[in-house]
Amino acid sequence: MATGEYVSVSSPADTEQAALASARSFSIGAVLPLTVTVLLHETWLIKGVVFVALVSLAILGGLAARVGAAKIFPGVLRVTLWSALAMTITSIVGTLFGGV
Repeated sequence: MATGEYVSVSSPADTEQAALASARSFSIGAVLPLTVTVLLHETWLIKGVVFVALVSLAILGGLAARVGAAKIFPGVLRVTLWSALAMTITSIVGTLFGGV
């Protein structure tokens, strides 16, 4: 947890609100990569989607760090590196099973 961050056990989580916020943020986050799939030629598709997704996630990591009053660069770096690792592992698994 970031400095100054705490979790209150006295107030229960609003699961419906959390689910709606998650669905909304997922939908908004998917707009840029989906737009890239429409605009780019097939030869640039995977590289373009990966690039746009990582740039978008870096921006969101910085925004989340700023909102959470944390240092921005470590937030950007953490989100970008872990996302790149997840995409790499997904690509390797897809290649092993013939999906990519």
